[in-house]
Parts: sequence; C-alpha cells; structure tokens
Amino acid sequence: MSIKAEEISSLIKQQLSNYKDEPSVDETGVVTYVGDGVVRANGLDNALSGELLKFENGAYGMVQNLESNNVGIVVLGDFDTIREGDTVKRTGHIMEVPVGKNMIGRVVNSLGQAIDGKGDIQTDQSNPIEKKAPGIMARQSVSQPLQTGIKSIDSLIPIGRGQRELIIGDRKTGKTSIAIDTILNQKNQNMICIYVAIGQKDSTVRQQVNTLQRYGAMDYTIVMSAGPSEPAPLLYIAPYAGAAMGEYFMDQGKDVLIIYDDLTKQANAYRELSLILRRPPGREAYPGDIFYTHSRLLERAAKLSDKNGGGSMTALPIVETQAGDVSAYIPTNVISITDGQIFLNSDMFYSGDRPAIDAGTSVSRVGGDAQIKAMKTVTGTLRLDLASYHELQSFAQFGSDLDDATRAKLDRGARTVEVLKQPLHSPIPVEKQVLILYCLTNGFLDKVAVDDILRYQNEIFEYFDASHKDLLDTIKKTGNLPDTDKLNSAIKDFEGNFQPSKADKKEDNK
Repeated sequence: MSIKAEEISSLIKQQLSNYKDEPSVDETGVVTYVGDGVVRANGLDNALSGELLKFENGAYGMVQNLESNNVGIVVLGDFDTIREGDTVKRTGHIMEVPVGKNMIGRVVNSLGQAIDGKGDIQTDQSNPIEKKAPGIMARQSVSQPLQTGIKSIDSLIPIGRGQRELIIGDRKTGKTSIAIDTILNQKNQNMICIYVAIGQKDSTVRQQVNTLQRYGAMDYTIVMSAGPSEPAPLLYIAPYAGAAMGEYFMDQGKDVLIIYDDLTKQANAYRELSLILRRPPGREAYPGDIFYTHSRLLERAAKLSDKNGGGSMTALPIVETQAGDVSAYIPTNVISITDGQIFLNSDMFYSGDRPAIDAGTSVSRVGGDAQIKAMKTVTGTLRLDLASYHELQSFAQFGSDLDDATRAKLDRGARTVEVLKQPLHSPIPVEKQVLILYCLTNGFLDKVAVDDILRYQNEIFEYFDASHKDLLDTIKKTGNLPDTDKLNSAIKDFEGNFQPSKADKKEDNK
C-alpha cells in the first residue's frame, strides 16, 4: 500500500500547526545534599548559570556551580525544610528582581519583596540581577558634579555623576553617615537614590530609614536590606539586585546614586558560599574570582552617552578596614576598581574633626571635571594649606619660637580644619560652600577666632540669604563666582556687624 505525497504533506502541516515556538522547560532534578544555604542536585543537565530553580517546598534557588555530575544551588530564603530526595525544577528564567517607579519610597529585601509592612509592591517589570556593564562606546566622560553637601568632599574630593568613589575606613568612623548625608543632599536634585544595607543590623537600618523619612528623602529613595540573620546567598546577591533596580532608571535617562554598605560583608558572604560549594580557596580563603565579583558589580556604574539616553548611575561602595590597613586584600581590590577613595581616619574622628576625612590619603580620579568653576577657584590652595599645616603642626609642638610665616601657615591651617568640620545630617548647598571657602582662602577668616568660625559661617549664610540672595543665585545658576568687588563688599558689610565672642574681647584687651 503506497502513501500519497498529499497525505505526507498534510501530516507535516498538522505537526507544524501543533509546534510551539517556546520550549517547554520541565526538567526536574533530585536534591542530594543540603547545608548552610547550599543545595546540590542531580538530573539538571541543561540548567543555566544564574537560572532560578523551584524546590518542592516552594522555596527558590539560584544555580551557582555547574559541575560534571551535579549542580550547586544557593537557596534564596528558608532552606530548613528542604530534604535530600526532594525534587527541584527548572523555571527557564535567569534570576531577576522587580523594578519600577513603585519601588521608590519602599524598604525591600534582596528579592525585591517589601519588608516595610506597607503591602506588596505593584510592578510588572523586572531586570536580571546580573547584566553586562555598558561598553566604552556607550559611555561618556564624567563631567557633571554630584554634590554631597559635605564641604571637605565637594572641595577636595569631588564626585561626578557616573563615578565610582569608595568610602573606606575603620568601624564606627562615620562611613554610613557620609552616605546618608549625600542622599539627604539630593533633595530637589532630580536624583533617585538606592541604599543597599548588607549585613547591617535591622535596628540600624530602621534608624537610617527614620532619618531619611524625617528629612523627606524617602520620596526619592529605595532602601534594600539584607540583614545578618539572612542566609548568605541573600547578602551576596543584594548589591547586584540594587544595581538592577538602578539600571532601570539609568536606562530611562535618569540619574541614580547607589550606595553599597558594605562590600566587606558581601565578600564574607560570598566566601562562605564558595567554601560550602567546595570551590578552591585562595588568599585569606576568598575564592579566586572575588575581584571579578566586585568589578562586574562596580563597572555597571556609568555615565551613558547622549545616544543611549544620557542617564547615569553613581556608585559609592563602602569597605571596612581593620586598624586603618588599606593594604588588606578586599580594600586593595576595591580601590583598584573604583575612581578614587574617601579615607576616614579614626584618630581624626575621635579628636572631633568630623567628618574625619583624611585629605592626604583621599583622592578623586575625576577631580576638577566634577566641580563647578567657582569651587575650583576657591579651593586652589586648600589641599596644600592642609598638608603644610599637618606637617608643621608636628614640628611646632617641639619648638616655642616660630617665625611669622610659619605662624601664619599654622593659623590658616587651624581655620581650614575648623571650616571643614560639619555637623551630622547638615548638608550645605554648593553656593554656600563656595561662599565660606572664599572667605577662608581670601583671608577674611584670619582675624576670626577659631572657636568663632562655625558661628561666623552660620551667621554669614543667614546674612546672605536675607540681603544678598542674588550673589548666591549667581553661583548656583551659572557655576561661576559673582563680581568679586560686590562679593568682597558684602562680606565686609557682614564683618562690620559680626560680634566676636566675649573670650576674644578679653584677649584683645590684654
């Protein structure tokens, strides 16, 4: 019996009509090992690196190791109820987190789920947590300043939009405070902020959220928290999830500031995972790809070209040092990836020089490109004044007779240190920073007692707000200094009404 060609043709057409373009992924594996947030499973021969898997108890995991006879999986959540012999199924999706405008103002975990008690977040968009960083041609050079509101940073270690600036220092030296103050200063600056707390106590994160709410900063901020009680995988993926949320806004042409607090704890979580997955340990037991772990995260910060929307993501990673040792493994890794570092000195912190920024060790590799012209003009000699002051100070304590030039340098240095002091959660607009630094570098503060300088600063700000707002507006709008004759005249008018403290008057009478 022969088969006709028409029958074969119709049979093929019938088969093609039932063909689905989307592959059906229902590959199932069996759990062979469970321990400390890590699972091994057999039977998932076609699993992808970073793919999301679903366990029998409803928990999710992410493929981390692809080996010849099994797959290493990190469990994203509760792993206590997973047992050997349980089934685990592929989902066909790479690990991703929800993104969108509705995330702003909320506190979420590493999976993008709300943990602030305000209900679920309604969003239908998501981004993969791992994404290739923008290439060279997709970027443009960093040129637009990101004002932190902190005088010592904006004047000496300027940060630009799209830069990666490391905040580094010992425990309890004010690293997080600098990050939070920078967020506070972004109010009305058209900036979306993301604060990623890695391994921070829940009470500490709650305190930071309360601070942001008190100053109205939660209106443009997403807070992500991966606490120390969370499984290590959630601490490990937290910064990547935060970057994915930031990239959503950057791709829309918006400016984003993201803070990773801190990458030391993330590195420790990754080391824990790697050791349990039996990856070969390297220096200090960290896996060999620990540098790549941080570099592929921080390289995602960029200033995109105008052709790609012109958006930016500025990263401020935080790293903790032990006894000021910046030559340790993780600090040196992250220093080499970033575009500069803000080093916090514990001795300065405990002596009351806060923020305790060590101008000698700190550097910005973007530098003056991220400063307005007025700020460049008034900070020309600031770093040299500080350096010569600290050098002369160590000699001056041994010698009683000092020549006039040395005494003048010491006096100017002491006033410089005093001007750069700043209270907590008190960011200063850039135009007012320029004003007080202009007074310092042009000698207007030389006759003011050191103890009166902060009062002088506050009163001259009030005076200019009331009587010379136009001069401040010129700096703010044009980025240039106003007419120096007008500026000098206004400062002299203020000085005529400034009252030194009683202690200074007694010294003058003597």
